[in-house]
Amino acid sequence: MTTANSDIAAMSFEDALAALEVIVRGLESGQQKLEDAITAYERGAALKKHCEEKLASAEARVQAIVARADGSLTLKDGE
Repeated sequence: MTTANSDIAAMSFEDALAALEVIVRGLESGQQKLEDAITAYERGAALKKHCEEKLASAEARVQAIVARADGSLTLKDGE
């Protein structure tokens, strides 16, 4: 990750997604200079990767939770 993107690792999923949406709108407008568009695209790719990692982590946590017959919840590892 480049220095310009070092803040991404600390972002929540929601903040990263909002930043990615701003970049997409900017790129779609076609009003940016080429170098700025490339820089924005690179940051957008890093934000996308971060969002994918956050989603995968959340999915793994949800899949680790299972319901017992009595309705209580437990972790799969705790069975």
